[in-house]
Amino acid sequence: MPESFRGLRVAAFESRMADSTAVLLTRHGGVPVEAPSLREIPLDDQTEAIEFGRALVAGSFDVVVLLTGVGTRFLVQAIESQIPRDSWKKAFEQMFSIARGPKPVAALREFDCKVDLVVPEPNTWRELIEAFRSTNPASGVRVAVQEYGESNAELIAGLEALGAIVTRVRVYRWALPDDTRPLREALRAIVAGEIGAALFTSMKQVDHVFEIAREETIADALTTAFNTQVVICSIGPSTSLALRNAGIGVDIEPAHPKLGRLIAESAERWDSVGKRIPPRAFGTPKELSVGVVSAIGSRDETVANEESSLNDSIFMKACRRERTDTTPVWLMRQAGRYMAEYRELRSKVGFLDLCKTPELAAEVTISAAVRLGVDAAILFADILLILEPLGFDLEFSRGEGPVIHNPLRESKDVDRVKAVEDLAPVSFVFDAVRLIRAGLPRGLPLIGFAGAPFTLACYAIEGGGSRHYDRAKAFMYRDPGAWNALMERLVDATALYLNAQVAAGAQVLQVFDSWVGTLCGRDYIEFVQPHMKRLFTRIDPNVPVIHFGADTGSLLELQREAGGDVIGLDWRVDLDRSWERLGSSVAVQGNLDPVVLLGPIERVRSEARRILDQARGRAGHIFNLGHGILPSTPVDHVIELVEIVHAYRSGVRDQGSECL
Repeated sequence: MPESFRGLRVAAFESRMADSTAVLLTRHGGVPVEAPSLREIPLDDQTEAIEFGRALVAGSFDVVVLLTGVGTRFLVQAIESQIPRDSWKKAFEQMFSIARGPKPVAALREFDCKVDLVVPEPNTWRELIEAFRSTNPASGVRVAVQEYGESNAELIAGLEALGAIVTRVRVYRWALPDDTRPLREALRAIVAGEIGAALFTSMKQVDHVFEIAREETIADALTTAFNTQVVICSIGPSTSLALRNAGIGVDIEPAHPKLGRLIAESAERWDSVGKRIPPRAFGTPKELSVGVVSAIGSRDETVANEESSLNDSIFMKACRRERTDTTPVWLMRQAGRYMAEYRELRSKVGFLDLCKTPELAAEVTISAAVRLGVDAAILFADILLILEPLGFDLEFSRGEGPVIHNPLRESKDVDRVKAVEDLAPVSFVFDAVRLIRAGLPRGLPLIGFAGAPFTLACYAIEGGGSRHYDRAKAFMYRDPGAWNALMERLVDATALYLNAQVAAGAQVLQVFDSWVGTLCGRDYIEFVQPHMKRLFTRIDPNVPVIHFGADTGSLLELQREAGGDVIGLDWRVDLDRSWERLGSSVAVQGNLDPVVLLGPIERVRSEARRILDQARGRAGHIFNLGHGILPSTPVDHVIELVEIVHAYRSGVRDQGSECL
């Protein structure tokens, strides 16, 4: 378990990521005191942004600098109020683009825009100036800078000192929250000795905190409290400078300027700072708006006391075909729409935004695993995310699912599929893995995953889902050379992607081949198996890999030959006969029909027992569904299923709830 705040009350001045901040603080043992301190508001007059768009199309700039993610989005919205997307994007491709950090990178990727240079950490104006110097040595370079909140005089002066001709593009301003009562109450609580740490994640938060403190006539008392009895946690150099300029000493600044790292390192180090923390600064967690803390607290505390390591968990043992006292269980889509708290979060955040916000992805991953009591968590992401760095324009449309706006339809289209050498466009996935690993109970493994090359190719060619995958299969039959070239590129990208998840903290990997069941054995051998073999040989050999395919009853032996330590079974096959076909060299995972969970609980019990009976307690069985949990599934049935599996003992048939 990560180091803990041990009940310390922590004031958090974050606004846009307030929910995620509160969840992370709670998971690290803190009591969050939410005190949003600013709003980001688009300017009423967007003349500068629109004029920038027109100048962009006219070829008036050589370099564009994007400083923030929200500013990049506001800028695009303003431009597109007057200029078609195709026009400004074509012009953008001709310029050299610089992103100050991962947030503007993510925003640019949303619009399928290239990023030529990402400023290295800690992403301040100083690193930006140095990056500009190294890539744009000539004088007279025309530079447009997307500004945020207030102009950065040092940045502008630094660029001009290098000979740049700078155009500032203002798109939004900062303001106090509509409701400042939580901020005022938090500042009074700090002065009263009721809060032991304060979390600052931007420079402007410092200004607004003291603006409200002056209104409350407590500015001097607040400064004294900050410097004597409150641990000051700052996300990075710029914020730390603002605090020092306000007369506040900084106690903790993380090695990397990320929210998750700030909270994790603050939880680890706060007690060594040496400040006098008043007893009133400790408390118990409050109920969070996202509704997950009450489901997490007691189980996290219980699991934290367990001695078992990740390697000795029953899930990892089953992957290695070692005997366990109980059958491990986890469920595909265990974080999803069947949970009310997930639906509430999704009502505020789009699916792709949820995937691309590490703190939120971590929140839903951890909360689902802990609430259900399963034996492994699985990363919240989507199998299609890796398609974006390959050059595909991905969107998730409400009611329609994933849509690829630039699908491959001709053999020559394969030439535009990019070779993935830089995983920066999907760095949010690895950030999420790190946060999840830090926040999971001790001994609970994390599963990373990716789509299999065949399934990814189907989406890339069809442009979305399909009943028969006729376009993809016709492409495969029509030009095997182009097909193999596409599959090779997908294998290369997927191997990099999976190994990066392992490096970030995943203990197990699963490869989803959701649509490979549309093929017969002959086609699998010719068009898929060689590529799957190459993929499995390139994955970290120290990490167990689950190879799952839907509707693959006729392909099981071929899947085993392709690779994988565990073969996932869907509900269309009998587990015992399938395991006999696969042999003793692999573990198996599965395989309850997800629809069974919609029926009466007695049916859930009997079907779960039937599958467990078929496994006969053999080492290497991981209980799962034959596919993902359906959105209409009652949560109580899912929790009951997990308890049924854990209570089962081979050969025991008592009628009570503890032995089935």
